[in-house]
Amino acid sequence: TANFPPQLELGPNRFALDYHFEPGSPRDGVTMTVPLALLNQLPINRTEWLVPGLLKEKVRALAKGIPQRLRHKLGALDEFAERFACAINPSDTPLATAITRYIRAEFNLDVPQDAFRPDSVPPHLRMNFRVVDDSGRQRALGRDLAGIQRELGDEAKTLLQHEAPVDEGARYTGWTMGDLPEIMEIQRGGQTLVGYPALVDAGDAVTLQVFESPDKARAMHAEGVRRLVAIAFRDRIRDLERTLAKDLSVAPLKDDVIGAALARVFLADPLPMTAAEFAKRVEEGRSRFTLIAQEIARSAASIQAERLALEKKLKGVERSFPQPVADIRAQLARLLAPGWLAHTPWERLQHLPRYLKAAAMRLEKLRADPQRDARLAADLAALEQPFRRELGLRLKNGAVSAELEQFGWLLEELRVSLYAQELKTPVQVSVKRLSKLWQTVRR
Repeated sequence: TANFPPQLELGPNRFALDYHFEPGSPRDGVTMTVPLALLNQLPINRTEWLVPGLLKEKVRALAKGIPQRLRHKLGALDEFAERFACAINPSDTPLATAITRYIRAEFNLDVPQDAFRPDSVPPHLRMNFRVVDDSGRQRALGRDLAGIQRELGDEAKTLLQHEAPVDEGARYTGWTMGDLPEIMEIQRGGQTLVGYPALVDAGDAVTLQVFESPDKARAMHAEGVRRLVAIAFRDRIRDLERTLAKDLSVAPLKDDVIGAALARVFLADPLPMTAAEFAKRVEEGRSRFTLIAQEIARSAASIQAERLALEKKLKGVERSFPQPVADIRAQLARLLAPGWLAHTPWERLQHLPRYLKAAAMRLEKLRADPQRDARLAADLAALEQPFRRELGLRLKNGAVSAELEQFGWLLEELRVSLYAQELKTPVQVSVKRLSKLWQTVRR
């Protein structure tokens, strides 16, 4: 019974657990009772780990779904599951990710995460969720927590915001709402609601709201702080807009130029949470804002010029070399996606013209030796494809490490090194170097 706790403790709250087993044949497994007010704060990834008494069985079931050519290298699955459960503590890491990392560390074996088939495990090895309201009435029952959160999440959010001591109807054009705590703990019916306050951009003002997720709160707060700064500098921004509108290459990006300048000057971590911190940030950036905006505008003009030249060359060789052209277009779509100027870190923005110039030089060399281009593209794809898969999984789970993000930029440097060595790279890169680094980054 020690492996079947009556409650599961997650954060500041404990959730009641029910167990339903038939002799010799599990029926429902574990049901977690979740108060509606805490629904959005329940970590989906953590619940994949079930409870200690069922973890080994679930790990064995997941491992059994791995293709045979990989599975047999793990040895006896019962022993594998036992060793995993003893070595790895439950966490907010998705269970499949934790198993993949364990296999990589213990067996030096790559098992793609999509090799696991969570939906194929027996139902009793997937947590069942029963959501109840304040009166104890059941509002939802099922194993799809994400679906339940989509269905009832807005109602749960309303409960949190109703309890939070903020006036969400108030609009502010300056930091007059008082100092904000990083975390609000709100007691409600014996449970602790955890909220994260943030300023929210409302166009010509900001509002104050409370969110269940710290990541969501930070993202919204950054936009709210940017809006307050823009209001404080509205006259200077109006002058900048007039100047930028005269440059035809930058005019379509004038809003992004100003947004990027505001972010670079005023939104460094940690974001201001008090009136004094905000006032200090505004004063420190007052003399730099216009200069930074002009610098960003010059970089944007350079990038736009390289982009236009590259797109012209792409059209000229598209019929003869569709595969390399498709690869370069995909690169362009990544580097210059909508909002690229505001979203690209400044230290990387300065390198974009070189990346585009390298792509243009690749096209120039393509006609002379298409076989060479194909060999280099294959070497690049061997690194880039697993990186894109891993990045997609991390984005889905909301956690992209700085190391993984940096590896993506190193891949851009590798493109320069492979296709346009004469442009040089600020760091040494090669297929061999990045292959070795990838072994560390993906862990």
